[in-house]
Amino acid sequence: MYRFNRFFYGFIPGILLPLLFLWLYLSRFYPADIPVLEIVKQLFPSVMLGKLLLLSIMPNLIGVFIFYKQDSFRLGIGMMIGALPYLIAAMFMM
Repeated sequence: MYRFNRFFYGFIPGILLPLLFLWLYLSRFYPADIPVLEIVKQLFPSVMLGKLLLLSIMPNLIGVFIFYKQDSFRLGIGMMIGALPYLIAAMFMM
């Protein structure tokens, strides 16, 4: 596991995982049959998008916890820094 303990190996999934989780959540649980991008456009001026962004960060935080328990600190830091733009955007939307 030491071989994969690099910052960018955690940063790239840290950026993409919240987007994937947000897409999966909206396509699965949103009641309308419209594309995900249209749903985001409808939710943008509201507080609900900020809450959805906070929800989409949860898989990153679980990954950070798992990597820290395995002493892969650079992977954990990469995932945490990848989640920071979503966290900052969610805080400004609330």
